[in-house]
Amino acid sequence: MEVKEIKRYSKKESYSYSLGSFPTFELLQSKPEAVERVLVHSDAKAKIRNKLAQECEKANVKVVENDRCIEKIRDKDNCIVVGVFRKYDCSLDYQKNHVVLVNPGDMGNLGTIIRSCIGFGITNLAIIEPAVDIFHPKVVRASMGAIFQMNFEYFPCFGRYDQEYGSQREKYSFMLNGKYRLGSFEHSADKPYSLIFGNEASGLDESFLRVGKSVVIPHTRSIDSLNLSLAIGIGIYEFCK
Repeated sequence: MEVKEIKRYSKKESYSYSLGSFPTFELLQSKPEAVERVLVHSDAKAKIRNKLAQECEKANVKVVENDRCIEKIRDKDNCIVVGVFRKYDCSLDYQKNHVVLVNPGDMGNLGTIIRSCIGFGITNLAIIEPAVDIFHPKVVRASMGAIFQMNFEYFPCFGRYDQEYGSQREKYSFMLNGKYRLGSFEHSADKPYSLIFGNEASGLDESFLRVGKSVVIPHTRSIDSLNLSLAIGIGIYEFCK
């Protein structure tokens, strides 16, 4: 891809961006085969330039200084490094634990969730459509590049995910009216599990009361619910202890 062809992000394009130094270093280390090139701004300090040069040499990736191009695609003035990468396909590992997101609608939340999952060793994420675009630069940045360590797969409905991956798995649906309090039960160490969470605004619908074991995270009545990314962090922490 020529630098002159690069333009602001579009879902229909075959490439995306890592905006910022840290996500770009993660991209180079975890998904070097997907990197097209790295752009650097003239404002970048020598320390960043030297580290970029080292990582790009390892990945056999070209570094290009181009202020105009970066200023065209960045959304913050302090973004001085941009990784340009090809979108890629993933599939889930059947034997591993999964987090399942049903209709996630917030890009920042999705990125934070990905980072939390990777932090606790969960590297497989199922996304039930309709859902936000995981390759959007806002998601990549919010994940701090953790997205490049994540296996993810989109499904048109939960039934399709359950059909392909649900057999022989323990499933836990996190709901405000869940039957079991988080921490009040043990899960099998011999079976992989799926932790299922709903949309930021509406959560999971009533049909999920019949999907595996419905779980509630107890909290005071002073609030109606927890933020989705926080709820997932609490849930995966409890299961990964």
